[in-house]
Amino acid sequence: MRPTKQDLIPGLEERGTTPRAISDAFDPTRLTQARRLAEMTKKDVATKLGVTPAAVGQYETGVSRPRPDLIPRLAETLGVPATFFLVGRPANRLDASMAHFRSLRSTPKSQRERALAFAEQVWELTYALEQRIQLPVVDLPGFAGGEVHPGAELPTDPASAARELRLHWGLGDGPVTHLVRRMEAHGIVVVTPPATDPSASTVDAFSTRAARPLVILTANRADDVYRHRFTAAHELGHLVLHGDATGDSRQEKEADAFAAEFLTPQASIIPLLPKRMDLARLAALRQVWGVSIHSLIYRCRELGLTSDATTSRTYQRLRALDGQPGFTSESVSNFSGEQPSVLRQAFELASKEADLSVAQLAHELAWTHNRVRELLGVQEHRPVLRLVQ
Repeated sequence: MRPTKQDLIPGLEERGTTPRAISDAFDPTRLTQARRLAEMTKKDVATKLGVTPAAVGQYETGVSRPRPDLIPRLAETLGVPATFFLVGRPANRLDASMAHFRSLRSTPKSQRERALAFAEQVWELTYALEQRIQLPVVDLPGFAGGEVHPGAELPTDPASAARELRLHWGLGDGPVTHLVRRMEAHGIVVVTPPATDPSASTVDAFSTRAARPLVILTANRADDVYRHRFTAAHELGHLVLHGDATGDSRQEKEADAFAAEFLTPQASIIPLLPKRMDLARLAALRQVWGVSIHSLIYRCRELGLTSDATTSRTYQRLRALDGQPGFTSESVSNFSGEQPSVLRQAFELASKEADLSVAQLAHELAWTHNRVRELLGVQEHRPVLRLVQ
């Protein structure tokens, strides 16, 4: 029997997909993903649907399926098309053991889960684009097929690993320009969540060893390109050092040590650092090396050039200069080489060579058009009506 108009979910008439068909082919993992993206608990969803939290738990474990009449309400509650819940689309399930979160202790479990669900969607989008476009080959020592093998090609010591990676990537001994663009050119997918995405304000940054290395750089509150670059180098350190992701404080310190040596190699920076704390000199070095004055002060202490007392006094002087010319934050938006672009450029190439559209991707991924645009970082283009006067 053909479905009636009343049986069809709005927006799906052309596919003939009914709530019953979706209920019969319901993918429980998609419900978990959508709920985590919405940062809702099982109780929250249950209240919206008029069922018990236990029932929602059974939907997510596959013990039972939601009734057909609940499918449209479930989609509306979680802000996804009803077809999002259909089984069969490529997926890459991630858990906390597969990712490194910066500021782990201050990141609640629900926000970590949301960030992981976001990373899963980035993987799905990347996979869809890779069916049409060949992305840069992964050139990350120790990485093979979704696994990072620590020590396979790089030393396990953070500073030594940083020096070896600089050598492997042909970066020389000077400043690393366009860090994010270089990471993307070596096969790492880097993404900044849209400002409207809750992950952008709740999770500092994280990286994962998915099928392709992935780094999520959320927009920091200070909008400071120097912090942004250090965070990118920190996550790069996790990727090359920590195949066994645990997210403990030791690994966080190792990633910081990697980032410091990667951005300011000891042999190159020591001759340039002032013997006595000179903030004007450090401000000039900030511009050349692309690291914060705060980081350079710490580097002086780390390399034994200053005492703890001198370092503390210098930080106090720096705080007093906050907002003054030469001591203000610089927006990431002013530095194109530090903004992710690989997925947007892949889409633009696929649009040109394979006639790919946002609508096609939305249909294939079972996302809304807006969600596709958000993750690609592309604007909606509509023709402008101009009236002749």
